[in-house]
Amino acid sequence: MPSSGLLSSGRLVTVTGPGGVGKTRLALAVAATVEPPDGVWLVELAELCGGGLAEVAEVVAGVLGVRDEPATGARPGVRDEPATGVRPGDRRTGANPGSGVAGLAERLAGALRGRRMLLVLDNCEHLIEPVAELAGLLLRAAPGVSVLATSHEPLAIPGEVVHPLGPLGRDDAVTLFAARAGIALNAANAGWVASICERLDGIPLALELAAARVRTLGVRGVAERLDDRFALLAATTRGLPARQRTLRAVIDWSWDQLDQAQRAALCALAVHPGGCTLQAAEAVGVDLGLLDQLVNRSMVVAEQQPSGRMRYRLLESVAAYCLERRRPAGDVLSRRDAYYAGLAERADLHGPGQRRWLRRLDEEWPNLRAVLDHSRDPELAVRVAWYWYLRGRHREGHRHLAAVREHPEAAAWLRGFALLTGAGRTERDRTAGTLASPRARWFLALAHLHLGAVAAGQTLIDGALADFRATGDRWGEAAALAARAKQALFQGDLDLAERSGTASHALFTALGDRWGQLQATDMLGYLAEITGDYDRAALLHRDGLRGAEDLQLWVDVSYRLSSLGRIALLTGDFARAREFHERGLRLAAEQSSRFAEEFARVGLALAARRSGDLDGADALLRESLAWSRRLEDEDGVPFYGVTLLLSELGFVAEQRGDAAGARSLHQEGLAAAEAIGDPRAVALAHEGLAGAAALEGSFAAAERLLATAAALREAAGAPLPPAERGDVERITARIRAAVR
Repeated sequence: MPSSGLLSSGRLVTVTGPGGVGKTRLALAVAATVEPPDGVWLVELAELCGGGLAEVAEVVAGVLGVRDEPATGARPGVRDEPATGVRPGDRRTGANPGSGVAGLAERLAGALRGRRMLLVLDNCEHLIEPVAELAGLLLRAAPGVSVLATSHEPLAIPGEVVHPLGPLGRDDAVTLFAARAGIALNAANAGWVASICERLDGIPLALELAAARVRTLGVRGVAERLDDRFALLAATTRGLPARQRTLRAVIDWSWDQLDQAQRAALCALAVHPGGCTLQAAEAVGVDLGLLDQLVNRSMVVAEQQPSGRMRYRLLESVAAYCLERRRPAGDVLSRRDAYYAGLAERADLHGPGQRRWLRRLDEEWPNLRAVLDHSRDPELAVRVAWYWYLRGRHREGHRHLAAVREHPEAAAWLRGFALLTGAGRTERDRTAGTLASPRARWFLALAHLHLGAVAAGQTLIDGALADFRATGDRWGEAAALAARAKQALFQGDLDLAERSGTASHALFTALGDRWGQLQATDMLGYLAEITGDYDRAALLHRDGLRGAEDLQLWVDVSYRLSSLGRIALLTGDFARAREFHERGLRLAAEQSSRFAEEFARVGLALAARRSGDLDGADALLRESLAWSRRLEDEDGVPFYGVTLLLSELGFVAEQRGDAAGARSLHQEGLAAAEAIGDPRAVALAHEGLAGAAALEGSFAAAERLLATAAALREAAGAPLPPAERGDVERITARIRAAVR
């Protein structure tokens, strides 16, 4: 906030920042807080198109009333109001060199000796050398004079205190825009307002120009037209200098201060939409010297990243101006593309550097996206496919891979992302990947297992695992073993799941791959849950949660939260179960991961039924079932979660006394379980049918169904642990009560 404290930091304070950021406004606000004995004087330099020390001194002298003559002339006095500009008609040209250059500046310094005043020099950037020379002279000669300057760059003289003024933060930008537009923020417009503020970089002048359009276009209309921002924000605004009446004029003013080399460098930096490192800037021909000049002129923003690296970026409006003003040269784009393709090739997301490389690719992702859009390079798309998967950007991966689908390796990854995004109907080629690498085929298997398509996944896993072992690809072997553990769980082979999961975890640990360890511990945690070892399951899921948070794998974090919710549910802590599942649901929704959302929603339904809220459970389960059926319709494969949903709905119907409804749901669930081949799901359907039979009075049939279910679970090596026997015990109690 403006305060006199800014002036107490030194006798020369320069407020720097890009055009339109509010330097003049801040300087005037600060000046208004002080009352030096000889006044505050504002000298506006924007209208002085060029010149040296004599011309600048002449303008300052004119404002202060110092005569351009050898005599001392009038001495500046105290005015009630600061001067508002250069006094018209007071400047003379063609001065005698002997008296005009050094003479006027020296006479000005002499006139101010003994005065106590604040001199505000506004818009110094186009006269930086003569202003710096004059300011230094005045400060040496007149100890009571302080100078507050505004400029795109510092004056760079001894004793200067530089106060960089950046764009507004998000909240302040939103507040300013809403106030200027005369609107109240609400749920309908808040997102559009935030988008406008972000895309206009929080620059106050740009926000005010945009706000002026709201009356005609509405907030959404303004936001939707920002791709053509210079036409949108071109309406003249009264009461402002010409250079501030349009967004284009604001940037024109800054552009005109640059030389040809600086302009070329700025345009080269504009092809990096996510900003860039020094190395990336050098790759497109911008050396450190040019970069430093542009940073000093407030045309480039220099920011230190959490990693300690510096990044350099253009404000979005400046970048748009550069790209419109000069079409990027082909060699600049090709050098940019080559740099980021090389970066992607060096990125190792399969070992101990995984965390560091994920962060680095996060920083560079806007640039990599621009390169992919420009180059349509299939090899680059394949290189970053694993990054897309880890970060949960499945739709983006699908879009880019679809553009290069003729490449065999890309085609296999494309098919996998099609399954993950629900675009399977448009990507029906089940043979995709036969010409691809083992890792691409493994990824396709992973996608099939994600949907519960065990048969399709198993064939791919077996082939990929054999190839990994033959070629000595230890990461691939660990990944295939983790997939095999998941496949075995679907098929009820708990021994194979345990062996595969343990071996996978050991390999991933040796390789230092944290993501891989997460996958293995997830399977092992689920196994512990099945066998009733809830302490171990909770330990494994908490370890997985910490690892996922450290890697910022937010979809995995959501799954781990929901898994901890399952353990809380099984140990009878329903409030804690709801808390975990609600956190998992919110995070999954933020990440647009519908699969993770459904996992959390089903957990909430389980908690609702077990705590007696049958209506709440029914609503949640039916919402999830509708989504699962759409998924099956799109891809032609029954989603594995449907068996649990049908069983849970069947138990809700039974507890409500609806025997016919319960039987119908459990019969459908049995058919789905048999199609998937999961003996535990088959056993659950038999238990549900037993409940329906007992409700109908068919107690002998109910007993047989329960016995069949118990035998199936025993054969699978997974008898019901005590915490999961609630439904069986309720049904058994009904049978026993009837036969007494």
